[in-house]
Formats: sequence, C-alpha cells, structure tokens
Amino acid sequence: MVTVVINGKMEVQSIKIDPEIINRDDPEMLETLVAAAVNEATRKAQDLVREKMGELTGGIDIPGLTS
Repeated sequence: MVTVVINGKMEVQSIKIDPEIINRDDPEMLETLVAAAVNEATRKAQDLVREKMGELTGGIDIPGLTS
C-alpha cells in the first residue's frame, strides 16, 4: 500500500502510495501507513548496513560503526 525506499545514509529516496488507499475522510490512516513504511524501510536499511559492515570488519563489532 505504501512503499518507502531509503538509502544507507537513511535518506528517503522515494515514497509510493497506492491511490486506492487514499481516503479524504480518514487522513490518519494514510499518515499511519506512511509512518510504518518509513520505520520499516529505516530498519531494513540499518540491518543491511550492519550486515555489510560485518562483512567488511570480519564480524568484529566496532562501537559507533556497526551498532
């Protein structure tokens, strides 16, 4: 319904909203869906950054870099 793309710098690259979910009488639902999509995209981007940094550091946890 709502898709958000975020890069490794946690910058929003795009937001796509299915027109069928837009309801002028219930803007709160759309706001909730957008917030949830942004949070999910951020979590996935952070997970991917941790995974890639783990590969680069050989699994060593470097505070501030991988966590």
